[in-house]
Amino acid sequence: MPNAGAIAPAHRLTGIDAARGLALLGMMATHIVPLYDGGIPTFVATTFSGRSSALFAVLAGVSMALYTGRGRPHRGESLTADRRGLAVRAMVVAVIGFGVGIVQTSIAIILVHYAFLFLMALPFAGLRVRPLIVWAAGWLLFSPVVAYLVRPLLRDSLAEAELGHNPVWSDLLNPATFAADIFFTGYYPVAQWLGYLLVGMVIGRLDLDSVPTQIWLIVGGIGVAAFAKGLAGFFMYDLGGLPALMSTEQGRQVPLEAAMQVSLSPVEQSGSWWWLAGAAPHSGTTLDLLHTSATAAAVIGLCLLATHWNRNLLLPLSGAGAITLTLYTAHIIALSIGPADDSPPRQVVLFWIYAAVALVLGAVFALLKWRGPLESMTSAMTTTARGNLSQRV
Repeated sequence: MPNAGAIAPAHRLTGIDAARGLALLGMMATHIVPLYDGGIPTFVATTFSGRSSALFAVLAGVSMALYTGRGRPHRGESLTADRRGLAVRAMVVAVIGFGVGIVQTSIAIILVHYAFLFLMALPFAGLRVRPLIVWAAGWLLFSPVVAYLVRPLLRDSLAEAELGHNPVWSDLLNPATFAADIFFTGYYPVAQWLGYLLVGMVIGRLDLDSVPTQIWLIVGGIGVAAFAKGLAGFFMYDLGGLPALMSTEQGRQVPLEAAMQVSLSPVEQSGSWWWLAGAAPHSGTTLDLLHTSATAAAVIGLCLLATHWNRNLLLPLSGAGAITLTLYTAHIIALSIGPADDSPPRQVVLFWIYAAVALVLGAVFALLKWRGPLESMTSAMTTTARGNLSQRV
């Protein structure tokens, strides 16, 4: 996943890179290791599904805030240059995403959606922390309701409201379906996921070098995450939400209780307002967005605290996190050309091989002060786009 906008290497927060490295490993795990074992969600599914990709998105917002001035957002010509650089970076990531989308894989590739998230976040790039908090809270609260109302309209008005595959260049010839999938009906709906970037921008505007801030991220993140899951459990099990959903046409098509622990993305969530009361991974509800945003905040706080006194303490993770666009793209291509093997023990071994390679490459690149090839390309194009106000990223 792209390291979208970081501060100069001399002041780089390696804890942010380490958190990005953890997110990469978590997504690799969900891509490789089975999510069900005899119909029962596995440890990987219940631990990483939804949370790892959300952590990536929140970190994208953190990076945007760091890129645009940290606690003192840039103004005027500097902010314009920032936005120009971020827009070019988003377009480069989209081009890579469209290219990788042609490979034969069951992985839901995030890159094109990720690029649109950056473009959607550009208007917020100059905001300070307080207005960002208001926008983030409002987005987490209201965007799931808007999406719930819009999705049926899209499905009624379009012959196809979902791509059914990862975005490729030819999808641009069908702009209505493409836009519906990117913003509302796809695996990573931008209309709701923009909330993650806004939360990340709030975090990035804080004093991340401060130990009290890091502790507040950990404690607050754990507390809010527990609250969101607890409230969803109350709605589903104590107030009767789950039986109501299981009685709907959509709820009868899947083993719903198991799916709510792994991913609701394949489920058409319509026909009952109870869909908005859960916190299932990839459901895009307020409680899901709140829970995964909070777990992301806690992970970021932990990684920052761990590297506060020794910035190289998590070197393999932070090294991998600094070249995630290269590693993420490479692992998708490698999985698409590798031999298929449905044996769970071998898939677990395969994951650890991929993880070890990513960590070793990350450490080597960090020690040699190298950038990943895709990071170098995007950085060069971003610097050119920023013009004579360019900065190292």
